[in-house]
Amino acid sequence: MSEKFLDKAYDLETPEATLEHYNQWAASYDAEIAENGYATPGRIAEALAKFQPDMSVPVLDFGCGTGLSGLALRLQGFETVDGMEPSDEMLAQARSKGAYRTVTQIDVADSKPIAQGAYRLITGCGVLGTGAAPPAVFDMILHALPRGGLFAFSYNDHALEDRAYTGKLNEWLDCSAARLLFREHGDHLPGIGLKSTVYVIEKA
Repeated sequence: MSEKFLDKAYDLETPEATLEHYNQWAASYDAEIAENGYATPGRIAEALAKFQPDMSVPVLDFGCGTGLSGLALRLQGFETVDGMEPSDEMLAQARSKGAYRTVTQIDVADSKPIAQGAYRLITGCGVLGTGAAPPAVFDMILHALPRGGLFAFSYNDHALEDRAYTGKLNEWLDCSAARLLFREHGDHLPGIGLKSTVYVIEKA
């Protein structure tokens, strides 16, 4: 199978280019990602469950893509999962999986797509990083969480090399606005030798 979409995914430089790329990739995304052993959705769901034993609390899967992360959350036992995603083609794939209570298309120009305090649990699977959401999205998600809310997310190796992303995390941790509950480096897309670090942080 051609890996042309995956190969290009880390070189996208504008929100518009990213949106167009993922719209075009939507139909073949699951197959291409599965072929490369996509491990991060399951790792995030498992990590979140360690700190959130009540599976009835709704989870927002931000940047849900085709819904693989939502499926992983449901498989882990989370009962109510909502998805948000800018790509309408990706959302169509997510909707078809039946893992979500609601799926919402977001405008990449909207600086506050998540209502303040609407969710205590938010996940971002492969969302924050080069060729995906910019570092400012990290702040937006943390501001939307209530005190005590949890954000479970991943930085792949590309994001880990970019101080704009690691710096955002450290800004929140260093001033005690959030605290680190979990961090683990492991498989992301083993088929192309890419790893990711999964984090769970709690807003103070």
